[in-house]
This record gives sequence, C-alpha cells and structure tokens, in this order.
Amino acid sequence: MTMAADGDVTYELRDGVAWLGLDRPHKRNAIDDALLAAFEAAVRRAQDEARALVIFGHGPCFSAGLDLAEQGAREPVEVFYHSRAWHAAFGALRQGRVPAIAALHSATIGGGLELAAACHIRVADETAFFALPEGTRGIYVGGGASVHLARLLGASRMADMMLTGRVLDAAAAERAGLVQYLVPDGQAKSKAEELAAKVAAMAPLTVLGVLHALPRIQDMSESDGLFVESLMATLSMTGPEAAARLAEFVAKRAAKVTSPDAAAADAAKRR
Repeated sequence: MTMAADGDVTYELRDGVAWLGLDRPHKRNAIDDALLAAFEAAVRRAQDEARALVIFGHGPCFSAGLDLAEQGAREPVEVFYHSRAWHAAFGALRQGRVPAIAALHSATIGGGLELAAACHIRVADETAFFALPEGTRGIYVGGGASVHLARLLGASRMADMMLTGRVLDAAAAERAGLVQYLVPDGQAKSKAEELAAKVAAMAPLTVLGVLHALPRIQDMSESDGLFVESLMATLSMTGPEAAARLAEFVAKRAAKVTSPDAAAADAAKRR
C-alpha cells in the first residue's frame, strides 16, 4: 500500500487499485488549476502502477465543478487553452490503460459531472444529484461534456439541463443511463471497491478492447465496426490469458454466470 497527497488530491494504491480523492472539502471540491494539475499527475501515476482506478470526493460532495472564484476576466485565447487543459486531464482517463470508476455522492455538477462522465463506470449513492449550471451562469461547458456527457444522456437531455437548469437526482440519473449503479447513502465507495476488484482481475487485452476499441467502433460504419470487432476478438482470444481462462472454464473450474437473484441469495448465505 502506498499513500500520498499532492495538494488537493489524495492518492492511495491498494491491492492493485488506485484511489484518487478530490480533497478541497471546504470548497466542495471545486476544481481550480492546482487541483486539475494534481489530478492529471495522479491519473498518469495510476496508469503506471494500477489495474483499476477509483475517483471519489472527500467531504460533503463529489465536486461542485469549476472554481468560478479563480476565473475572473480572461482573454478568449486563455479561456480556450484553459478548456483544452481540462480535456487533456480527463483525456488521461479516456486514453489510458486503466479503467476508471467514479464513486459519487451529493453534488456532482458542472465540471464535477464532466469528470464523472469521463470515467468508464459511475456509481452513485442516493444523495447524488447532477446538474450543468453553466447555462444559467451565461457560459458554456468546457471540460468535455459536449462529447462525453452527451453520449451518455443524449444531446437532447443535455440541452434540457443546460437551458432550463434541470437537476437530476440519483434515480433519474440511473434511468437515463448516466450512472450504472445506484446504492444506498454512503455506500458508493464500497460498491466501487467491489467493482474495482473485478476490473483489476480482467485480462489486459480484454481491457484494451473495452477501453479503446469499443468507443471507436461507435463512431464507425456498421461494416467497419464489425471488422474492428473481429480484429479485437482475434487479438484477445489468441493471448495467453485467454487460453488459460478458457481451459479453466472447459474444466469446470471457473465460476459460472448466474442470475442476479441467485448471486444475491448466495451472498446472503455467506453473511
């Protein structure tokens, strides 16, 4: 286990999982330039030493978004490059080799929502809520929401949030496909830990396909997408880990897929 703190971000490596915490609780984890730089550095560190990454917020919420108090008056070119810095930081998640899981509670708004949308899996507890207040403040999103969030929610839902200030609670976010898991109050991190353990055990070539082939296939024509799928299947199924895992399955030593109800009943028995 290694633990470190770099300004407004905490970092811990435990059992192959990197835990990255936004740590400006007095500012509701609002993202300023210093936090963004520390975040990007921590993400890049995780790419080198972890098999899964969990991102969470210390204190009362996940993140209240961009720290507007830091902005002030900026020249257009400065705003442009500031936005591109956010894209680069979150791009380290999207273009890396480690799946990222966001554990969300309470306010997940503006830039905080853009960060969550850049992750591969999102877990929200019942206190989480989601908004894009940029529209009501006379500005436009700049941390990747136009791409990442619009793909999760659809452009029409994102437009509704920006034009009307609509706030989604955790249940609505799950129904809309923004979060994949909804858990009771205070349990987002424990659920993220459970998922991260599964992700960390995945074969690297499978992870590569999910993180890098799958998103690109969505932008391809049907024939091109199916062609790339076949290439990825060939690459993954001819790797040494696939051979070992398939042999385990054939020998009936691998776990079987069961229904969610059966899995829950089995877990209850173990408790």
